[in-house]
Amino acid sequence: MGIIPPALGGEPLPPLTEETAPPDGSSGGCNRGSDLFLDEKVCLGVGRSSLDSSSSSRDPGPTPPSPLLGQKPLQLLEIKARGRFGCVWKAQLLNDYVAVKIFPIQDKQSWQNEYEIYSLCGMKHENLLHFIGAEKRGTNLDVELWLITAYHEKGSLTDYLKANVVSWNELCLIAQTMARGLAYLHEDIPGLKDGHKPAIAHRDIKSKNVLLKNNLTACIADFGLALRFEAGKSAGDTHGQVGTRRYMAPEVLEGAINFQRDAFLRIDMYALGLYMLPFEEEVGQHPSLEDMQEVVVHKKLRPVLRECWQKHAGLMMLCETIEECWDHEAEARLSAGCVEERVIQMQRQTNVIAPEEIVTVVTMVTNVDFPPKESSL
Repeated sequence: MGIIPPALGGEPLPPLTEETAPPDGSSGGCNRGSDLFLDEKVCLGVGRSSLDSSSSSRDPGPTPPSPLLGQKPLQLLEIKARGRFGCVWKAQLLNDYVAVKIFPIQDKQSWQNEYEIYSLCGMKHENLLHFIGAEKRGTNLDVELWLITAYHEKGSLTDYLKANVVSWNELCLIAQTMARGLAYLHEDIPGLKDGHKPAIAHRDIKSKNVLLKNNLTACIADFGLALRFEAGKSAGDTHGQVGTRRYMAPEVLEGAINFQRDAFLRIDMYALGLYMLPFEEEVGQHPSLEDMQEVVVHKKLRPVLRECWQKHAGLMMLCETIEECWDHEAEARLSAGCVEERVIQMQRQTNVIAPEEIVTVVTMVTNVDFPPKESSL
């Protein structure tokens, strides 16, 4: 089978219609390696949309051959992570390392959606994960769906913060490049060389879906739940209550979303505030949907901002920015572009920082394999 790189002459990838799960009920290719984590991602009450699971059982057959893979054999090396919709392997493509995200056939809609998002015009940006190609492996009951992307040794922001303390300047770099990537994702950009880039809502912003390059700049990954907004086209009759419970905005938890473009972009901005300072002791390690509704919607609580942070000029400004991102009123939240400008400004104001002054960033890490508790409205 060949990789289907959108810019390397490959044929468009036909939509999959195989619905049958692997015979043992396992997660397809994921069971080749050890399970590192299972996140809280849930997809609640999904309606007809690009994530709809209804389809015929016809096998679409092999993907068109690509000269790329024939010239560059792809070898899986080790499993690096596992999420709800697939697992990620470190692999080798000749002398280069790449990441291979493998989906079992029953999760083909997430794979298809992520492939389509990556294939849109204008999706090449330094703060979005670089996409290389897509591939279907196996036949019939043993089909696996692969996405091949750039590989980043430092892994996700979650992984990095488990083992490292970041300096103030590093914190600013991560926050700025993360906001820049999200601002670009949200932007509708006509007139690009390869066409019109639509506005895209990510819908699962969290530290596990932000990867760090070697220079600690961030890039956004995992577009399995993303929605695109193209003029004259419906974004899909998708139920709005999807994502990771801990990062769900109040309107998502209430099931009261206005299904317009700006409403979805503001949901991402709420999650961006929590990506910088997530819920921890307020909700415990494995909050249910009801737990989050009680804390976020009814009590209107947010993570605690520590008093000592107010003594640092930059951190004080960062705290104000976070609070404006997770505002209960969606219309009052900052845009991603505004967050980027705020971070640049607060770094300028604190450009003389003693070398020993560092900021410990604490993020909630859920590394236990408990399946998510799901609910439907």
